[in-house]
Amino acid sequence: MSVLQSFRGIMHGRPPREFVMPKSLTAPAGATPIELRPCTLDDEDELQTLRWRNQAWLSPWDSDDPLGGPGLTFNQWVRELRRRERDGSGALFLITEHGRIVGQVSLGAITYGAMRTGLVGYWVDEAVAGRGIAPLAVAIVADWAFDCPDGPRLHRIEIAIIPDNHRSRRVAEKLGAIDEGVRRQYMHVNGRWRDHESYVLFAQERPSDGLAAAFAARGQVPPSA
Repeated sequence: MSVLQSFRGIMHGRPPREFVMPKSLTAPAGATPIELRPCTLDDEDELQTLRWRNQAWLSPWDSDDPLGGPGLTFNQWVRELRRRERDGSGALFLITEHGRIVGQVSLGAITYGAMRTGLVGYWVDEAVAGRGIAPLAVAIVADWAFDCPDGPRLHRIEIAIIPDNHRSRRVAEKLGAIDEGVRRQYMHVNGRWRDHESYVLFAQERPSDGLAAAFAARGQVPPSA
């Protein structure tokens, strides 16, 4: 196969917009009653307050630009979210519980064509950590990305974790994600290039009722055979 043929295989048939952003995604019956929704300009004060309160909790795992690019205002950031939604390259959801923002989950680095893959990221308020909200949110987004007719219809979703981020690893483990090993200097985090452990979810290897329903029923999704 030529390089050109391979490139065509990756890019073939990509429409101008690969998914329609849902107004909200909700947890299945029996799960913690969280809702995922897009971020808007009206969320600035609540989200900024939440991030400030969790600065020490989150800053060790914050990715950044190694070239020191200019920061974005909140308005610019939200406009960038809308652009990524329009071109199908990324989707970000706020995690809410009883209407209050308690975290965030995103799907980025989306590739279509022959690969159909994406990278998920997440964080939650320290005050709600340990209640299963993060794995449930990731499961809801994964089910949407894998199954929804208006979603990106991905084949594979990766979770990249710094090796000493034990809480984040537990999220991947609770969802039965497959450990594919370490990617060296994979991402720039908190001022330096960091190795990441790569965990993967596959559309074809999930429980028949979906990740979110399986997690809600047992609090742990068994790894695929």
